[in-house]
Amino acid sequence: MGDSTVSKWSAGVGYRCAQIDGPVLSQTDLYLLNTELQLHPIMAGASHGFHLMFNLVTGSTGGFNPNDRDRDVPFSAKDEPATLPRVQDLIIISESSPWCTVVHNERGVTMGDVCSTIWKEYTENYVTDAEFNVLPPRLQEQVKRAATHNNASGAAWNMYYNTPAPNRYKRVDWLRDKYYFDGLSKKDNYSIQRLGFKAPNIFVLNLTS
Repeated sequence: MGDSTVSKWSAGVGYRCAQIDGPVLSQTDLYLLNTELQLHPIMAGASHGFHLMFNLVTGSTGGFNPNDRDRDVPFSAKDEPATLPRVQDLIIISESSPWCTVVHNERGVTMGDVCSTIWKEYTENYVTDAEFNVLPPRLQEQVKRAATHNNASGAAWNMYYNTPAPNRYKRVDWLRDKYYFDGLSKKDNYSIQRLGFKAPNIFVLNLTS
């Protein structure tokens, strides 16, 4: 990335200083100003130098340079703002699940906030019986198999190792094999369909296997 891009998104001293980088917009500010937000290229999956590999099962984040896929690269930009202007709240929905995730940081939502909040929302919350029963039998079986796989895969991060398949399923199990982050995008029509309204800080979470 060029110098202008680095300085624009840098999470250094200037990032923390509202006088330099401008105010952090609240939900009310966004509605009143109808400010268009620019998504960080890494969040949009449009960075030429870093492709984020975020696993929603384990919460691990890392990446690689698309031009050098054989070498892993740490997610060193996690403290950079997820959007410009910076905002206190991002609302994240997905076509792969029925839930809405709100990412909050009064000092401005960072990319690290996005990843950690999504991971916690999908691994610390369970699918309700009513939600599970909406799924057709074929998808219910896929969720059960995903739960067994995810419990084994996340053994280093949880206490499910060598335990029977659970009778309850986490939200991440609902995703079945699509539990890798594949960028955020703006889809106003889908936002209206899901939430009944659109807003500058609503983004759709794309997932892949």
